[in-house]
Amino acid sequence: MSDNDTLQKFLFEHTPIRGELVHLDATWKAIQEKHDYPPLVRNMLGEMMAAAVLLAATLKLNGRLVIQLQGSGPITLMVVECSNAQELRGLAHWQSLPEDGNLMTLAGDGKLTITLEPQNDHERYQSIVELKGNSLADALMSYLQQSEQLDTYLWLAANEQRASGLLLQKLPGDEASQDADSWNRIITLTSTVTSAELLQITELELLHRLYHEEVVRVFEPSPVCFRCSCSKERVVSMLRSLGLNEVKSIITDEGEVAVACEFCNQKYAFDLVDVEELFTTSTPSNSSTTRH
Repeated sequence: MSDNDTLQKFLFEHTPIRGELVHLDATWKAIQEKHDYPPLVRNMLGEMMAAAVLLAATLKLNGRLVIQLQGSGPITLMVVECSNAQELRGLAHWQSLPEDGNLMTLAGDGKLTITLEPQNDHERYQSIVELKGNSLADALMSYLQQSEQLDTYLWLAANEQRASGLLLQKLPGDEASQDADSWNRIITLTSTVTSAELLQITELELLHRLYHEEVVRVFEPSPVCFRCSCSKERVVSMLRSLGLNEVKSIITDEGEVAVACEFCNQKYAFDLVDVEELFTTSTPSNSSTTRH
């Protein structure tokens, strides 16, 4: 199985139904290189990453989509961000894990928060719902039903090598002249898909296997990649917000100010010379001795 990080959109001709299929290979491996996740945590995080790509594309967001799960069980936090350019990053926090378990076993009485952060400082939108169902796909479908009020189905799967997802959505419109049974028929066909098929079969092969008796229009695939939005400039802005005296106090106690990004493990370290410079200049100098 070769690396294939793509989002494949498709629709069913003469029906109000669209679909999306995502495969994450190199992107998913890049996330795993940053943290050593146990299999139960790893697989759920992979599913959330696949879901984030599918939802960001569905919502046609010009900005960032953030999915956050806060749990009272072994998995206490899971966060995935996806930009409109389909750039991903994600992380998870956990404690003592069982040998196996579904969403409720692993997350307990938790909440799912979906945040849309538009570009250009437009007002962001946030929705918080209780976790429902036995899987992350169940919880996300419940959210979509409430927020989008469109019939949406999700199938998600992940292992060490790949994270994948398939989404079908019934679009609004006049169906009088269309196949009234198309939605039930296509959902029935898609419900036969297995996790192994999602993880092992190419996009076109899977679409053919599921829908060879349907008329499917397939669009050009879009690339997906891992990219963290952390930067030295953001860290500098945070330090300036603390104030010079507070930052100097940290250096006195610690010898330097060190900030690490939880998503990508990138480390930014500032000594006294760096700090004096960043508080006396409006922008960080390229000659700064900042280490990262």
